Amino acid sequence: MAASRKAASAPLQAFVLHRYDWSETSLILELFTRERGRLVVVAKGAKRPYSQLRPVLLPFQRVNVLLGRPPGDEAAEVQLLRTAEWAGGVPCVAGAALFSGFYLNELLLKLLARQDPHPTLFDAYAHTLPSLAGTETPASTAALRAFELLLLQQTGVLPELDRVSHTLAPLAPAAGYSLQAEHGLAAGGADPVEGRAWLAVHAALAAGDLGALQVACLGAGPGLRLQLRSLLQYHLGHAVLRTRQVMLEVQRLMDTPR
Repeated sequence: MAASRKAASAPLQAFVLHRYDWSETSLILELFTRERGRLVVVAKGAKRPYSQLRPVLLPFQRVNVLLGRPPGDEAAEVQLLRTAEWAGGVPCVAGAALFSGFYLNELLLKLLARQDPHPTLFDAYAHTLPSLAGTETPASTAALRAFELLLLQQTGVLPELDRVSHTLAPLAPAAGYSLQAEHGLAAGGADPVEGRAWLAVHAALAAGDLGALQVACLGAGPGLRLQLRSLLQYHLGHAVLRTRQVMLEVQRLMDTPR
């Protein structure tokens, strides 16, 4: 019991995924922590002008947090935020890249169960954010695809990418294959990706090498984006990604003649 209390009071590495107003002075936060996964916490007084929490609890900024449970309620799912400290670095996502950052946050909120740790995914999130800084480039797009693949793998819904799922036949490097929600990796299909690209993605995932995964995604072409979008939507069910809707609305406004 003493050990569990000590573990519960240890600082956690965290990012703020989302925040809600709770009262005139307080916030409810959705945190992504390395040690304990996604958590919901109450930050009392965080909205006060002189609160020390106010400049710390920002999206895309790594923080160390100390949590506690309401007195007499050890089973409470919502915990109290006792302290939060900046963990170094500077928020690197701004401008147009904010859409990509919030897109990652929304995926984590909708696809990760609460209190289910994913340290590998946490580290990948922390390393992906700097790749999104500035304007959209092929490298930043590849970083998004790499994170989507890792998220699907870490949540157990990504099939093996070195063989045809139904027949277990090895991939032919020059042939095209598509990732289908109900059938796994299949020959042909819409917007196919070459076998050599799938094999590079598979090798990078197996090695746990995020940099190599980003390079593999860079060489996979636009078909990878379309296939991952379809697979993610399948696992999201009826949930709608708000960030994607906002991005499309902004694009329509920008394309509308004045």
